[in-house]
Amino acid sequence: MEIFTTKKFEKMLNKCPQEIKEKLVEKIKLFRTDVFNPTLNNHALSGKLKNLRSINITGDWRVVYEEESEKITLTAIGTHNQLYK
Repeated sequence: MEIFTTKKFEKMLNKCPQEIKEKLVEKIKLFRTDVFNPTLNNHALSGKLKNLRSINITGDWRVVYEEESEKITLTAIGTHNQLYK
């Protein structure tokens, strides 16, 4: 599986606290080995984010991604309120 990022994701990531960036690295490693590991809470989104999925980085921080066969594109990162308001 290949993982890509959008420019929007990169901009959002640059604004994240260092501890979130470190957690993201851990969660992406886990994601590569077990996409549906319960700690990731991988789930489909609805509404305007339909066709996208989300994984947990921490209790409040999420990554939104798009999946196309063996290609994953990370599209957004932020707190629950930042992403879903």
